[in-house]
Amino acid sequence: MALVSRKAMQLAGLLFSVLGWVLSVVTTYLPHWKSLNLELNELETWTLGLWQACVVQEDVGRQCKAFDSFLALPVELRAARLLMLLASGLGLLGLLAAGAGLDCLRVAEARPGLKGRLLLLGGGLLCAAGVAALAPVSWVAHCTVRAFWDESIPEIVPRWEFGEALFVGWSAGLALLLGGSLLGCAARSGPAPPATGRYAVAGTPARCWHLESGPAEPRV
Repeated sequence: MALVSRKAMQLAGLLFSVLGWVLSVVTTYLPHWKSLNLELNELETWTLGLWQACVVQEDVGRQCKAFDSFLALPVELRAARLLMLLASGLGLLGLLAAGAGLDCLRVAEARPGLKGRLLLLGGGLLCAAGVAALAPVSWVAHCTVRAFWDESIPEIVPRWEFGEALFVGWSAGLALLLGGSLLGCAARSGPAPPATGRYAVAGTPARCWHLESGPAEPRV
């Protein structure tokens, strides 16, 4: 029963980790970290990402332009780009380490202690990737809220709002944290203990036990 729970925990942790890593990569390249709606001559929607800015117009459609320089980004988006790349790298390393430590893979079967340490290392890296994904998303959201309610800005000036990438990033960070925690708990639970000699002898037929005990001494 303990072995089944350990394998189920490993499988659930791996699925959440893969989902979180994929979402973190998607979040990094989504051009929707911030959105701005303008109603001038026609409705325009501006979106700001980590790599490019896009504008959607009713007549022209969608047009995007990459940033010419890293310094052209706001400070929070500069930090977000670095942290999201770090989260993607840590998540990939964590998946590789945790995959080698899974019980279902025939990797280092003769050394169960090594498999447990690899699984624990992968869980720790995935948790670190989750924190690295949650930090920039939450910081950008905080800056957006603070600028939205800034009373020093006139009310007629349009305000930036949350983009879809923030919600995807929060989902990625939570999935990475959950997956890494499950893998770490599975590593700490340890493999199922083997059967001792006492219980092995109790499970053998009675006739074999009598044969191994040797012939009985002759009675006088």
